[in-house]
Amino acid sequence: MRIVIAPDKFKGSLTAVEVARALADGLATMPIEVDQVPVADGGEGTVEAALSAAPDGSGFRAETVAVTGPLGDPVRATYAIGPSDTGKPIAVIELATASGLGVLPRDSAGRNRLDPLAATSAGTGELVRAALDAGCAEIVIGVGGSANTDGGAGLLTALGARLLDSDDRPVPPGGGGLARLARVDLAGLDPRIAATRIVLAADVSNPLLGPDGAAAVFGPQKGAGAADVALLDRALAGYARLVAEALRSADPDRLAESPGAGAAGGVGFAVLSVLGGGMRPGIDLVCELVGLDRRLAGADAVITGEGSLDDQSLAGKSPVGVARRARAAGVPTVYAVCGRNQLSAAQALSAGFDEAYALSDAEPDLDRSIRHAADLLRPIGATIGRRVQPDVS
Repeated sequence: MRIVIAPDKFKGSLTAVEVARALADGLATMPIEVDQVPVADGGEGTVEAALSAAPDGSGFRAETVAVTGPLGDPVRATYAIGPSDTGKPIAVIELATASGLGVLPRDSAGRNRLDPLAATSAGTGELVRAALDAGCAEIVIGVGGSANTDGGAGLLTALGARLLDSDDRPVPPGGGGLARLARVDLAGLDPRIAATRIVLAADVSNPLLGPDGAAAVFGPQKGAGAADVALLDRALAGYARLVAEALRSADPDRLAESPGAGAAGGVGFAVLSVLGGGMRPGIDLVCELVGLDRRLAGADAVITGEGSLDDQSLAGKSPVGVARRARAAGVPTVYAVCGRNQLSAAQALSAGFDEAYALSDAEPDLDRSIRHAADLLRPIGATIGRRVQPDVS
């Protein structure tokens, strides 16, 4: 009897590794082989998933470098580097570790100091440069949890691009600084980019501009008020036009309208247009990195999940991606665990879950559920073990 545990994080509570470990603890007293395979959807937790895929050290290793944080403060960010079929290494970068809300400096009350106009993606570009220096032939950029709405301008400048005002001086960092942009010079862009496969791992398809764009949809999460959103959208529109001119694009609107261009405050735009990258659903890419299909073969059950099962889960989040792959591998039963379950029984079944277990059923108080998530997951693991192997007491 073998169970594969492949959850995403419970945001604000437990990492995917911690979720998997708690469920495995609940199964520990039973004669069941457990394979822990934490996953992510391309956002926060992607690097951790890659690093945990081969605990014997045969897979990815961690590299930590000092980079520019979202507001210019130095931060230390870790990326994963590992083997590939080409013989040259592949790097997995997580934008959130360098340019995310979680690495913003804090104010006197301990809250993240949001600055939607000034926050930059430069640190992510510095991570890309570090991966290039390490000889990587492929770089995966997992996006999610970004603090910036700069269209990836910071990322590009860290890789050698110049963004200049009408006096040929560099514009200030952040999306607000793009309002002064007069010229984009890509002549100094790192030439190694052209020989490197760049992959944007994302689970959003928003364009760069307009009511569904980076500023309008994601700006408020980063502290942008209505006036800020309007300013950022205008600045991004001018930036996109100038980038298209620098690229000599015959169809400049197409670049800004590309699905995923609005990901991570517009970092998607920079990756897809200037860096020549391609986009893939984050969960599919992570599943490949951790070898999930291989590890699902012959399993008797799979446990997956995330903090909240809801309509967003159905749009391609990690648990649904894992369930889809489990069904394709012929795994008989798929269990979902979550902090709260907002899916109907019919929705859960159509998503590929035979049963769903929510921490809120055992602990309705949200704060207590978040604080004691691991303690609540262990008995769920034991319950699932008894369901899979009912003759075990």
